[in-house]
Amino acid sequence: MKTAISNQSRKNLAMTMSTSLLSVALLFPLNALAESGQLIVEISGVRDDAGTIRASLYNEPDSFRKEEHAFMRIAQPAKAGHATLVFSDVPPGRYAIMAYHDGNDDNKLNLRFGMFPTEGYALSTNPKVVGPPRFSDSAFDFTGGTSAPVPLTLSY
Repeated sequence: MKTAISNQSRKNLAMTMSTSLLSVALLFPLNALAESGQLIVEISGVRDDAGTIRASLYNEPDSFRKEEHAFMRIAQPAKAGHATLVFSDVPPGRYAIMAYHDGNDDNKLNLRFGMFPTEGYALSTNPKVVGPPRFSDSAFDFTGGTSAPVPLTLSY
């Protein structure tokens, strides 16, 4: 036995399906489907073995350079030459990194006159900055998965 579907029923069915698909799309944004991954940071120019290498990952311009407000932080003992740090479970997005060689292990970037770093520091994209660096100077896009290493060079 064949069942006939009226044009009105077809339109109602199509509208219901469209609404359902839109609801699902709003609940699960496309970037939620993207794969979180490892963000590898290669830091060169570590002067000596004293202290700790610290790196902070920022995803908001307003929190940039405020270590306590970083999206993620990581630290490891310093070793002269270079360091490799890995941020795990990083979702795709726009980020900036600030790293420094905390030579005296006081858990902060020491500054002269409150403005000039007295310890080695580096920013993602290694920008040339005059004055306080901005998020936009150092920002890059991370697409998830395992990234090519982000190279940073410490300046003392």
